Formats: sequence, structure tokens, C-alpha cells
Amino acid sequence: MAEERQSDVLIIGSGAAGLTAALNLADRFRVTVLAKGGFNEGSTAHAQGGIAAVLEEGDTFDSHIEDTMIAGAGLNDRSTVEFVVENAPAAIERLAELGVPFTTPHEQGSNGRWHLTREGGHSHRRIVHVDDATGWAVQDALLKAALAHPNIRMVPDMVAIDLATSRHEQRYSGAGHVWGCYAINRRTGRVELFTAHATVLATGGAGRTYLFSTAPKGATGDGIAMAWRAGCRVSNMEFMQFHPTCLYNHDVKNFLITEAVRGEGGHLKLPQSGHRFMPDFDDRAELAPRDIVARAIDHEIKRLGLDYVHLDISHRDPAFVVAHFPTIYARLLDLGIDMTKQPIPVVPAQHYTCGGVVVDRDGRTDLPGLYAAGEVSQSGLHGANRLASNSLLECFVYGEAVARNIAHCWDELPPPPPIRPWDESRVTDSDEEVVIKQNWTEIRRFMWNYVGIVRTTKRLERAQTRINMLKEEVADYYGHFRVTPDLVELRNLLAAAELIVRSALERKESRGLHYNADYPDRSLEARDTILTPS
Repeated sequence: MAEERQSDVLIIGSGAAGLTAALNLADRFRVTVLAKGGFNEGSTAHAQGGIAAVLEEGDTFDSHIEDTMIAGAGLNDRSTVEFVVENAPAAIERLAELGVPFTTPHEQGSNGRWHLTREGGHSHRRIVHVDDATGWAVQDALLKAALAHPNIRMVPDMVAIDLATSRHEQRYSGAGHVWGCYAINRRTGRVELFTAHATVLATGGAGRTYLFSTAPKGATGDGIAMAWRAGCRVSNMEFMQFHPTCLYNHDVKNFLITEAVRGEGGHLKLPQSGHRFMPDFDDRAELAPRDIVARAIDHEIKRLGLDYVHLDISHRDPAFVVAHFPTIYARLLDLGIDMTKQPIPVVPAQHYTCGGVVVDRDGRTDLPGLYAAGEVSQSGLHGANRLASNSLLECFVYGEAVARNIAHCWDELPPPPPIRPWDESRVTDSDEEVVIKQNWTEIRRFMWNYVGIVRTTKRLERAQTRINMLKEEVADYYGHFRVTPDLVELRNLLAAAELIVRSALERKESRGLHYNADYPDRSLEARDTILTPS
């Protein structure tokens, strides 16, 4: 059995939220960061668009706050929105100091220092970016700083299984504290125990619950599922954001066409007629919030029996298109599509988990010693629909908030007591790996068909019936066979699916990303859906 690894703070996740917290803690504390795979395989590195912040002359915090509240369909916590928006410019400055090479002005729409673009739902140009590969540049800068810091230990290929809580103490205290986690080492296949005074969940969302998703392959809801099993409340899981424009291609999956293509003048058109259809649905046309655009595309695809619609920016100057979207242009050209001359075939795909583990302004969860930041959490920022480019921003602001609170409350965070090692004495190696693949595929398919962009109560109930059947099967499998990364992900995927369906059934209205054809109207009162473990 692998020996216990102890540090002051354990961070599960190596993306923007996790590394921001680590860098803000490391001057004072010993920090361990676990990555599920490689250090740059999470959602941060995939983010194309940028980071929203009030930087343009004439823009205001109030305007950014109002845009966020409108996109969130009034379900946002206004004080949280104010907190994040007002801390955005400082977060951008700190990233610039780390060496993030934000794109500088090459035309109008700039504050004079950095080029700012505009995305759906924003009333101003306020998206600072690194061409169309912002996430990769941010991840690279944060990772270089973390790897260079002597107090940060980066550990790749560790798949977290469960949080180590008071239930795992050798002498049970009943305090409900979180002391770290058990994780399986992909390289050795052995389960290791990581303990700490404080544990931070920065594991991202649950996008892979769906058949079509722009999320990386590791986005299986691990942190949400682990926190739920440990006793944390989970909120607003019915609000799964579908990005309107994912490339439709039989050979290339999950390639996102950034919101900024529409922000810079791209039109959505019907393939056969060339009709620009978004003005038929919303006065803001292609700049409407993502839920409206995704539903409009879904409506046209189903109405006309299409496989995709077209996103066309070929009416803009070719040099402009190439300069603004070099990564997308090059990738599409490899696939035989010249976006300066041709439309891009696109379909909606799951893109972001707006719900998650309930946290307060400091990123604290319901359990002492456990924090969460980024897509794994539900802070109140996004409400019923995330405003474009507010996600990376939340990672930076809440990563710093978590670090501040851990430092401030350090004397209240005791060292971990002796924790029981992982017990594999009563399990064997599985000879039925096909069961995992079959169940994984089944979950993603029925979630797409029954719990997608447009829902009905009957479809949700069908999904719930299938989840209940699979729960027993997966629990039996988990109890009898040695854990593997695939089994861990399947278990978490199913837990995330159950939380999404339960939340969707509880909401008897249509609001933001949750559209139920049986309840098409919005309730007068905006309420969070909060699930509490039994």
C-alpha cells in the first residue's frame, strides 16, 4: 500500500482555479496539486474566447453586473456578481504580470493597451484575450509559475476517488472534517492517500455526462460527486450550458467555434436557403445569450431535419478573420474549410456546468476543511446561464478568495489525524471491462436525448428510471472489483447525471438554460434548486 503524502494544502485540479489558489498560498504553505492526467489537459487550456473585465472607456461595473444578471435570468446572487466583476481588472493585471501575452490593439474596440472583443450578452467590448487561444496562454503562464515554485508539488496522473473525511479516521471524531483524498495513480494502478489541513476542489464540471460536449475527456463531475458523497449540498445542476457552435465533423469531435466569431460579425444561416435566422428569434440576433442561440439552432435543426446549420463570417475581410481567429482558421483549413470563403457547419454541444457544490464568498463548502472554486462550484455568479467569458474570471477571483480564507483561518484548520489506508482486501480485478464502456455510453446517450436543450417531464422521468437501474449495477461492480480510472469516472458520471435529473425535475418552470416544454413560463420568484445529501 502506498504511503500517505501530507502537505499543508491539497488542491485537486490543475486548471485556472487550482493553480491560482496554489500560487497565492505557496509563499506561506506547502501545497500539493493533483492533476487527473497531464497538467494542461483540463478545461482551462481549451478556452478560446477570453476573460471578461471592465477595461474599455465608457464601460462600467454596473453594466457588466447587469449583463451578468440578465444572462443568468435573475437567479444570480447579486452580491457575488458584484464581488467578481469588481475584482476582474485586478485579476487581469496579475495575469499580465505572470506573462500572459494578451492581444494588443490592431483596430478600434480597444482600451489602448489590450484589444477587447465582444461576445453574446455583453453590452460592451470587454473580453481581453490572446487571439483565439486564451486558455492555453493562461494555463501555460500559471503552470510555469507553479512548476517553478519550491513550495508547490505538482503530481500528474492522479485520479481522485473519494474525499478522506472524519469517517476515514482511525479513531472516528464525528467532526465531519475533510482531510484530503484517496486517488489512484494511473502509472502504478495503486491507490494513494493525500492528506492536508485544507483541501480545495478545482476539478471542473460534468460536461462528459452528455454525448456531445466541448469539455475535455476528464470532465466527469468528479469533484461534484465526491463532495456530494461526503455530505455537501449541490445546487442548480439543471443548468447545463450548451454552446451554440461546435464544429460538425465526422472525424473531429468537440472542436469549439468561439463565441467571438459571432461577436465579430458571424451570421447563423440555414444551409439550403442561406436565410439568416437568428433575427427571427431575438432582437439581439447572434449576440443573444447562449441559451437563446442554442435553442434557436436546435429548433431549426429539428424543424427542418438538418444535421447542422452554418456559421458564416466570410463577408468580413479575410485578413481580419485570419488575424482574429488564427487557431480556428488553421484547424478548419486542415479539414478543407476556408472560413474566409466558406460557412462553417456547426451544432450545439454541452459546454459548461453552471451548477455545482454550494460555496460561500470565500469558497468554503458545507464541510470544514473543504473549499471549491471554478466550474465545480456554485457560487451564485452564473445563475441560470453563464455570461460568456465569465468562467475563467470566476476561477481567478475565487482561487484568490480561497487562498485568502485559508491563510486567514489557518489556526482553525488543524493537522489531519491518522487516516485509514485504502482497503483492497476484499476485491478482485475485473474481467468485465466492457460493462464500464457500455454503461458510460448509455448514460451519455440518454442524457443527450432526454435531458438536453429542450426537456419534458416524461423524458426526465425516463432518464431517472434508467439512472436508478444503473445505480445498483455500478454500485455492485464498484463493491466487488478493484478500482480503475474508468470505473471511478463511471461512478462519478452516474452521480452527476442523477443530480442533473433530480434538479431538473424539481424546477417547475423554464428559466435560462433549463427549458421544460411542460412548464414553458418563468416563475415570478427566482429560487435556487438545492439538493441536500440524506
